[in-house]
Amino acid sequence: MKIRFLLLGWVMLAHPLWVQAASENRPLVIAHRGASGYLPEHTLPAKALAYGMGADLIEQDVVLSKDRVPVVLHDIHVDTTTDVATRFPDRHRADGRYYALDFTVAELKQLRVTERISIKTGKAVFPHRFPPKMSSFQISTLAEELEFIAGLNQSTGRRVGIYPEIKQPFWHRQQGYDLSSAVLAVLDRFHYRSKDDPCWLQCFEYPEIKRLREELAWRGRLILLVGTAKTGENGTDYEELTSDAGLQRLSKEVDGIGPPLSRVMTWSQSSPGRPALSNLVQRAHACGLRVHPYTVRKDELPSGCPSLDALHAALFSEAKVDGVFTDFPDLTGNWLRHEK
Repeated sequence: MKIRFLLLGWVMLAHPLWVQAASENRPLVIAHRGASGYLPEHTLPAKALAYGMGADLIEQDVVLSKDRVPVVLHDIHVDTTTDVATRFPDRHRADGRYYALDFTVAELKQLRVTERISIKTGKAVFPHRFPPKMSSFQISTLAEELEFIAGLNQSTGRRVGIYPEIKQPFWHRQQGYDLSSAVLAVLDRFHYRSKDDPCWLQCFEYPEIKRLREELAWRGRLILLVGTAKTGENGTDYEELTSDAGLQRLSKEVDGIGPPLSRVMTWSQSSPGRPALSNLVQRAHACGLRVHPYTVRKDELPSGCPSLDALHAALFSEAKVDGVFTDFPDLTGNWLRHEK
């Protein structure tokens, strides 16, 4: 009951903030894997909390199950966020990892979702977040999550959007599965079809971005995610794509880019508290592209960054980004509300 009233309070508090964002007077607050700073990532409770905290958009990372159902998971593996090794100890591949693609939805539903652990150490990646052995959380299908958000939009009168990511589509095709087509079918079922709909579709793989536009005829908003390395999956050359010529070419195919924080700014060790801004945001804006960097975390600040407030100020007041992915949508939203 206390949780219910807490969420209701956040919805009432956040509503004016959403109206302001919808009119494009301020950057977007994108809930990274839900309110993942407070509850296990990509669980429906994490999405409900993000919704209640006033997020403008809620992210869904999507992979496929063995029976070709899009499910909401950050990785193609399920061993860092579930108890799969305990429930299905003999279902790993030769590399020792457990893959979502090797389990049906019914089997994935049997898993208990927990806070993310390191595959190397077996310890929590963020040790001060939700305790690993408390409560019970479950994997959701993409359809279940979109239905959940649609229900909240109806009951609150808001129009919170979605931000699905197609995870490793080239790898899926190597396994004989077409992830992108499966995701677009679900989006169409929930009437996400055009740029008038509150949906941003994202992917790290440039060849898949082109396929989404040309072969699969996706007409909604599209974001090219940019990796930290020079090149990424499926031959994507991030250095070339973020050059002036690359951004100009991208502007004919996508609506924006999603770079890591490190491509937007770095923090000087010799001059604490002062970020050194790149010109990526400025150059992307000159090509008509939106910029949504990832990821704001109060418990994992960029090296040299003195505080979460300093990070928010650098992103919004100095770099002028159009939105951010954040594990703490309440803190990012509060900063924007108090600064604007």
